[in-house]
Amino acid sequence: MKEEIKRLLEDALPLVDFDSPFIFAELDSLGVTIILMVLSEKYGIRLEHSDATPKNLKNLDNIVPLVEKKLAEKSTV
Repeated sequence: MKEEIKRLLEDALPLVDFDSPFIFAELDSLGVTIILMVLSEKYGIRLEHSDATPKNLKNLDNIVPLVEKKLAEKSTV
């Protein structure tokens, strides 16, 4: 899943280094919004602006568990 998310986000935001240990520092508000929209659309999950914290979007190793958590919440509803 990590590689798929990386590919999706690199396609949407080609100027952001998704191998960076702190992706959030490279993002402006539009970049954050794009990440939330791309992941929400791809995985059919609901990501809110409250999910867009520096901790959740720090790097891919933090983004993947966020998506997995939202997928798990979705399947229990």
